[in-house]
Amino acid sequence: MSTRPAPAPLLIACALGIERLALRTGERAALRTGERGGVGTRPVVVRTGMGPRAAQRAVGRMLATPELAGAAVLATGFCAGLAPGMHPGDLVVAEETRDPRGTVPCVRTDLLVKELTRALPGRTVHTGPLTGSDHVVRGPERADLLATGAIAVDMESAATLLTAVRAGTRPVAAVRVVVDAPEHELVRIGTVRGGISAFRVLRSVLPAFFEWHRSLPLPRR
Repeated sequence: MSTRPAPAPLLIACALGIERLALRTGERAALRTGERGGVGTRPVVVRTGMGPRAAQRAVGRMLATPELAGAAVLATGFCAGLAPGMHPGDLVVAEETRDPRGTVPCVRTDLLVKELTRALPGRTVHTGPLTGSDHVVRGPERADLLATGAIAVDMESAATLLTAVRAGTRPVAAVRVVVDAPEHELVRIGTVRGGISAFRVLRSVLPAFFEWHRSLPLPRR
């Protein structure tokens, strides 16, 4: 029997029940086809609840457990695109996340782009800063955020990654699926065509997340 310590796991954080459902459905499909999460272990998926405070509490609580103390952290779910030409179902790979409390650079974004393109051929993958908000962004506020250099906005990624790096040195990343955009502003995620498209895309991202996790020089527990 091997005495080598187990590799650090992957913690995937999302906010909404529908996001968690998409990820769990995708995980079952990946396991049926022989994919394994991370480096031989299944990822831990946590639903944080909406908003930066909820994300901070949930992620901080998870990383305080011995099992997840050294985990890599990936924030995912839906987002609002800020740039003209974005469409529901497009992917956003954050180069960094930012909010008023700070900026966190993301790790191995090049690999994530490559693997997402492979897993979802034909889908557009955008890269750039992902900004945080404490409320749902609508109308003219999009243009104000775009002027800061951000390409997308959500309510949890920045808080998730900032909480993660403050809890200890670890790889972090954020991948979001555009559910609405300047020319495609939506009101309710689950009842519109764009929301269904985004759900299907989010259901298919886990193989790329697994490859990202495998590529990391992760500490061992």
